[in-house]
Amino acid sequence: MEILDQINNALLFIDGFLGSAAYFPLLLLGVGIFFTLYLGFPQIRYFGQATRIVRGKYTKKDAPGDTSHFAALSTALSGTVGTGNIGGVALAIFLGGPAALFWMWATAFLGMTTKFVEVTLSHKYREKTADGTMAGGPMYFMEKKLNMKWLAVIFALATIVSSIGSGNMPQINNIAEAMNDSFQIPNWITGAVLAVLLGLVIIGGIKRIAKVAEKVVPFMAVIYVIGALLVIIYNAENIIPSFKSIFTSIFSGSAAVGGFLGASFAYAFNRGVNRGLFSNEAGQGSAPIAHAAAKGNEPASEGMVSLLEPFIDTIIICTLTGLVILSSGVWTEKHHNQFDRSDMEFVMGNYSDQNLEDVNKLFVHLDTKSDQDSEVKAFTGTISVQEGRAISDGFTLINARSVAEDVMYYDKDNNPITGEILVTEGSLDEVSIKVEGKSLIHSVKLTQEAFTRGFLGESGKYIVSLGLLLFAFTTAIAWSYYGDRAATYLWGPGAVLPYRIVYVGLFFLASIIDATVVWTLAYVTVALMTIPNLFGILMLHKDMKQTVNDYWKHFKDNQAD
Repeated sequence: MEILDQINNALLFIDGFLGSAAYFPLLLLGVGIFFTLYLGFPQIRYFGQATRIVRGKYTKKDAPGDTSHFAALSTALSGTVGTGNIGGVALAIFLGGPAALFWMWATAFLGMTTKFVEVTLSHKYREKTADGTMAGGPMYFMEKKLNMKWLAVIFALATIVSSIGSGNMPQINNIAEAMNDSFQIPNWITGAVLAVLLGLVIIGGIKRIAKVAEKVVPFMAVIYVIGALLVIIYNAENIIPSFKSIFTSIFSGSAAVGGFLGASFAYAFNRGVNRGLFSNEAGQGSAPIAHAAAKGNEPASEGMVSLLEPFIDTIIICTLTGLVILSSGVWTEKHHNQFDRSDMEFVMGNYSDQNLEDVNKLFVHLDTKSDQDSEVKAFTGTISVQEGRAISDGFTLINARSVAEDVMYYDKDNNPITGEILVTEGSLDEVSIKVEGKSLIHSVKLTQEAFTRGFLGESGKYIVSLGLLLFAFTTAIAWSYYGDRAATYLWGPGAVLPYRIVYVGLFFLASIIDATVVWTLAYVTVALMTIPNLFGILMLHKDMKQTVNDYWKHFKDNQAD
């Protein structure tokens, strides 16, 4: 088995105890529900105040900090608006069907409160570093208020790993794939050029990062929104059916349709919440690091600014992506593509997605991934191939959770294979074999295909490529700051340069490795930050409420933040 397969399987095993475990979405939503009720629906009551603060209405020029409220919001948004909005939404729908989008919304609505809490507390317990800049984040309130240095260290270490596993590697991986698909630019060239640009930006620290973010974020959002609306309007007759498909399958799961083999409620719920978190990062503890640099005397004012992030990120941008995919219908269609090894599985027997009994069996197999609970078993044996096509029988190739069609096998030189191919426990023995055919597609490829079903036709995919380039690159920039603040907390300012060198190097590496492994690593690292952070803010719920009360008292007295 290829080393990447082994790594991916190991990460999936770990993820089974973290982000994909049954308790994780319940924990995330539970904390959001608790604070929403405890603080009296701040995501609704303080929304107007948040917009006034971010416009600078109450700002004092001499307030401590490094950036403006708008710059901090832009930096945090640049960290959250990325592949999750383009590839992550597509992946959620691919895995969980339309209902996954509803659970992304639920995560975002409750996440507005969660982010308000974590940012307020992080801003309150921030401190000035030796170089004169502000440093903050959950690790500071864990140490200074909770007196849990050990928990702060765990969070900071998880932040460094997550900065690479979710903020860095998935971003360039998707950019490189999109540039290759749209413009035939080799992945390594995209990786090399952007790695150099990344290094040039992050060496300037938070002030340079914020300047880039506050210019790029609004521009990229407008371009992407216009492109999405051109597809949605073109498919206007499918808008109502799309919403209907979301709401009718919330608690029942999504039925099989086209090449889509169906998804259970549990799968849609888990993946919707998981992808919602990856998209807006509410509860993860990352955005508070950026907001800690904002100028202001009142921590709650910065918290209010931050509650706008999940609204913009998920309720607006992710919804547009979801409607593009659902209204265009591409999520149920099979498309010609080159199969990733980690998406492929050979199973025993001949199955067809036109046969309801076969569909039900495959659904159980894909939903449980357990041979013990499924009639469908992994295939081990020999496949006879002539001029690239299988001529032997007794197996079915599943790719991207769908029955593959028109499959061709090529050697490492792209020549059609004639001979015998060995398969062990569902995977090809020879890693150099390339497999192409028709199957469902996911992540960025699915979103790109959906954007071609509008007024712009094939040119629509360039909107995705441009949006992804800007979204994902600025995400990588923001996450480099999160990581270097965590490194500063753990080892001091001297650790920042080595961290940045490693960060840029892995950024390049991720442009040329298997996308599925990168996404699986992202699942794991997101949960490693989120769990300690949620524990910390729950412990400080009384502190949070007092801080909000103090804000309104001071606001009435001074009308300033």
